[in-house]
Amino acid sequence: MARWDVLLLVVLAAVSVAAGVLVDGFASGRNSQFLLLDVVAIALIALPLTLIVITGEIDLSVAGTLGLCSAVMGHLWVAGLSLEVVVVLTVLLGAVLGAVNAVFVTGFGLPSLAVTIGTLAAYRGLAFVVLGDQAVADFPAGWTGAASSTVAGGVVPWAVVVTLLLAVVFGVVLHATPFGRSLYAMGDNAEAAAFAGLRVARAKSWLFVVSGAVSGLAGVYWTLRFASARADNAAGLELPVVAAVLLGGVSIFGGRGTLLGVLAGVLLLGVVRNALQLADVAADALDVVTGGLLIASVVVPNAVGLGRARWRRRRRRTA
Repeated sequence: MARWDVLLLVVLAAVSVAAGVLVDGFASGRNSQFLLLDVVAIALIALPLTLIVITGEIDLSVAGTLGLCSAVMGHLWVAGLSLEVVVVLTVLLGAVLGAVNAVFVTGFGLPSLAVTIGTLAAYRGLAFVVLGDQAVADFPAGWTGAASSTVAGGVVPWAVVVTLLLAVVFGVVLHATPFGRSLYAMGDNAEAAAFAGLRVARAKSWLFVVSGAVSGLAGVYWTLRFASARADNAAGLELPVVAAVLLGGVSIFGGRGTLLGVLAGVLLLGVVRNALQLADVAADALDVVTGGLLIASVVVPNAVGLGRARWRRRRRRTA
């Protein structure tokens, strides 16, 4: 029970039960469906971001990438391309945008924090250049309906099933392959990992490319779910994504974290925000709660780790 991801699952269950009892409508099937649909984009982007943060880097451009991909998707659709081609090109664009981050971070050795803050603003600005203030909303009903459709008419959306399948792939790569284990080594000490023969720059470059591609996929989902391609789609989404990853137990300093913990963090954050929305809490207050959880996700694990270290030292002295 001392493992962070297990504790998060316990907290998630407790918060869900409390919300079901205290908040009207929370436990309804319709609300459960909307809650799951709301966390899909966050969960998708959090998957590759987890691997990036474990290596000691970060990608804050994900919301800007999503917004630019959404704008380009709308522009291409208006230009007359088939939606199948548009979807493929949108995901490829996301990969290219991720590759731009990789060039600056691994090619020029610049800090990923500074680089991705810059590209976050640049990509969002380019989205307005592509689409302006207009919205494209005439997507085929079959596609927009599929983005919100559920399995066998229940409450679990197909988008959640796809996200879980991707989570399994990322989980296997991270926890059951030599490449995944090498990411932890890079996060612990990148120089030592390089001396050990690991191709640190190449691995990090591919992670940024994958992060961009998945953000592009999230842009496709976001556009179809809300049936609207806009330049300001998902503005500010980077905050809940980073909060979910860190809340899930991934160390901001790299070298520690599990994908199970991140998925639990995504759901916990989604449950808290959903319950507060149903309780008519203002949107600004939701950002305050998200920021508080982000701070707690950094402070609490480090405080627990410091407490354990002190307890071990005290135990050695008394032994």
